[in-house]
Amino acid sequence: MTQDTWNSVEQYFDGLLIPADPALDAAARASEDAGLPPIAVAANQGKLLHLLARMMGARDILEVGTLGGYSAIWLARALPEDGRLVTLEADPKHAEVAEANLAAAGLGDRAEVVVGRALDTLPQLSGPFDLAFIDADKENNAEYFSWALRLSRPGSVIIVDNVVRAGRVAQDDSDDSAVQGVRRLLDLISAEPRVDATALQTVGGKGYDGLTIALVLS
Repeated sequence: MTQDTWNSVEQYFDGLLIPADPALDAAARASEDAGLPPIAVAANQGKLLHLLARMMGARDILEVGTLGGYSAIWLARALPEDGRLVTLEADPKHAEVAEANLAAAGLGDRAEVVVGRALDTLPQLSGPFDLAFIDADKENNAEYFSWALRLSRPGSVIIVDNVVRAGRVAQDDSDDSAVQGVRRLLDLISAEPRVDATALQTVGGKGYDGLTIALVLS
C-alpha cells in the first residue's frame, strides 16, 4: 500500500459521499491564504465528526483546537438551531480566520471561538458537553482530556485526533514530545474507570494516523 493508493481511494469515496461544499471549500482556501498550517481534518474525517454528532443528537459540543474553523463548521452544522459549539484557539490570527469562516458559513449564531491557551480557558467553561473533539498540541492531550471529562456527562463522547503519529506511538523510547503526549493520554484513558474507549488507525490524504473515541460512563 502506498500514499498514492490511499489518496485515490479517499478521492473515490469523497466523490461519491461528500458533495462539493462552497462554505467548506471557501474555509479551506481562506485558511491557506492566511498562511495557516495545512493540518485541518480531511473532508471524510470532518463528515465523520458531523455524523457522530448527529447520531448522538448532540446539543452542546466542545472543540479544543480551532485552526481555521474547518472542523468547527462540520460540527456546528450537526447542531440544532439552539445548540452551541464552543471552540478553543490559542492563536488570535487563527481565531480571526475561524470566526470569519464560521460567519460566512452562516454559523456565527451557534459557534463561539474562545481565544487563549486552552488550559487557561477550559476552567472558565460550563458544561456538560455532549461531544468533545480534541485536536490541538499533543503534548497537553492528557490535560485536555481530563478537562473534557470534567465537562462531560454520562453518555458524552470524547474524540482525540492524531494519536497514531505515523506509527511512532508504539515506540515507548521516542524522544518526540507529541508522541509522549499521546502515550500519556492513552495511559490516562486506560486507567480511567469512568470511560470506555478504543483507538483506530487511519490512512488517507492526511497520511497514516488515527483517533481515539471514548464513551463517558459516569
